Amino acid sequence: MRPSLQRHRSVLDFALSSLLRRKGRNLALTAVYTLVVFVLASLVFFVQALKHEAGELLEHAPDMVVQRMVAGRHDPMPASQVEAIREIRGVEEAEARLWGYYYDPVYGGNLTVMASPDPTLLPGSARIGRGVARNMRVAEGDMVPLRGYDGLPLLFTIQQVLAEDSELVASDLVLLSPADVRTLFHLPEGLATDLAIKAGNPRELTTIATKIVEKFPDARPILKSEMLRTYEAAFDWRGGLMVVVLASAILSFIIFAWDKATGLSAEERKEIGILKSIGWESGDVLLLKFWEGAVVSLAAFLGGVLLAYGHVFFFSATLFEHALKGWSVLFPRFRLIPALDAYQITVLFFLTVLPYTAATLVPCWRAAMADPDSAMRS
Repeated sequence: MRPSLQRHRSVLDFALSSLLRRKGRNLALTAVYTLVVFVLASLVFFVQALKHEAGELLEHAPDMVVQRMVAGRHDPMPASQVEAIREIRGVEEAEARLWGYYYDPVYGGNLTVMASPDPTLLPGSARIGRGVARNMRVAEGDMVPLRGYDGLPLLFTIQQVLAEDSELVASDLVLLSPADVRTLFHLPEGLATDLAIKAGNPRELTTIATKIVEKFPDARPILKSEMLRTYEAAFDWRGGLMVVVLASAILSFIIFAWDKATGLSAEERKEIGILKSIGWESGDVLLLKFWEGAVVSLAAFLGGVLLAYGHVFFFSATLFEHALKGWSVLFPRFRLIPALDAYQITVLFFLTVLPYTAATLVPCWRAAMADPDSAMRS
């Protein structure tokens, strides 16, 4: 073994024994340190996984959605515009969609009601998401009432509860036949909620959107990339909000760690004096304290990251899900797929490990420069 490696190994062994001699204080510090890393890593993992899920789901979304704007608000549009849009060069497919929001006063939640193009969904039948089924406590074959625009109840037989793997987007979804959706929302024939566009070449979407606006000045094209940016901004904002809420706890830890790192006890000063008196150089003392700080910070970092991984990807981030998934009574239940970002982990490492390790060297350098005899007497 090289002399330099042997030196580091010997110093590391001595650092571990030194930490064990003060195991009570070091265990308390490591526990608090791990908790802070766990909270920050959980937020990073959860937000990153949600953004990844949103990107995966939008892969199957239309390349563009066209809405009609009236007085700055979204308004139903003539379904006949589909034919005019299909004639635009680059448009591969265009479809009129029919959907809306339904507020259920019993459960205090909004349902997304959409017309299904599937001809096997007959009038009077419905397909519902698992969140709707849980809240209404219904199953396949049961009947659910929805109140129409005129206040009269409409009864629908549940034909199917949608599969569990679709819960992220379909938890609050109710699929009805087009005729039932028009009856429920009192939408006349010939009107659609919006238009879904699929382009042959995604790079031509901006050109297609420009041509649509030229033909229909009251139209608002929304590209798939804009939808993805909206989701990412929403998740980043909620993650940042949680960090602000937890800022006081994080600040308390920083003060605690700094106080520990910058304030050597009399026992530690005496230990440094003894080491220098038996021949240790100042560089050896600094190396010893570096390894002590590195062991504590690395143990806390690895422990916090592993706990955060299990918390997010095995227990669905129970502590943060209500804040980051949204403020709804129909929370989707799903297991996130790990989507770890090396950049995020690297930033987390530099923000949590390096500052503490570096902070331990400043007071140790001062003590190492002092006279061994005075250090031992103090």
